Amino acid sequence: MKQNLKKLLDKLNHLEREEVFFDLMPRFFLEGLRKYLRVEVEGLEHLPKRGRALIVPNHSGFAGFDAVILANEIQRSKGRVPRLMAHKLWFMNNWMTQAGKKFGLVEATTDNAREALNRNHLVVLFPEGEEGNFKPSIEKYRLKEFKRGFIRLAVESEAPIIPTVIIGAEETHITLFQIRALRKYFGLIIPIPLNLFPLPARWKIRFLEPVFIPEGARLCEDEESVHDLCESLQAKIQHAIDEELQKRGNPYF
Repeated sequence: MKQNLKKLLDKLNHLEREEVFFDLMPRFFLEGLRKYLRVEVEGLEHLPKRGRALIVPNHSGFAGFDAVILANEIQRSKGRVPRLMAHKLWFMNNWMTQAGKKFGLVEATTDNAREALNRNHLVVLFPEGEEGNFKPSIEKYRLKEFKRGFIRLAVESEAPIIPTVIIGAEETHITLFQIRALRKYFGLIIPIPLNLFPLPARWKIRFLEPVFIPEGARLCEDEESVHDLCESLQAKIQHAIDEELQKRGNPYF
């Protein structure tokens, strides 16, 4: 008994705090959620077993639910806990900050993302930001304009960009409309969801081929080139989304 306890404590001492959550949380919860949503994953071979990479998905659903499902799939297939660039809402107080960190959440700032990449983590960054996450369901699967900062971040960190498609979050949580009036004062868009409990929509996560940026430093000197590359990556993800939707059929059956 003492020997087994010592082994457990030794293991915990070698785990980062984000990894503790995924190692100790009852697997039946995450596996049950995975089966409930019938999650299918394609393109796992594009995720590196080690080293840095910037994972860039579309954003949708409610309260970052898509990020948690994505992180679980990465962890269970690669044994790596990605760092999720998250809205400042998750860091409003100490309790939320500590809870968020157990999921691998990191406040979405350029410095935080750069630090995580420089430490050779997988970093998940949603370039649509809250505009994508909180959009009404009537606009589902139509990408909002990508913010261009992730291009410079990838160049500075010499990290490949892995475009990623998430299908299913839009039907799992239905967003009726947004309240934008408070954004001026609190920097937040407030989504009004139809449901808080997730509906059993089928999910698919697809990792596309990594994008390596040649001569990145020179490219970043030209705003037009950065803009063009950002637009091309957005178009690539939108095309992949449309492909998946055409093949999909009814999301609930």
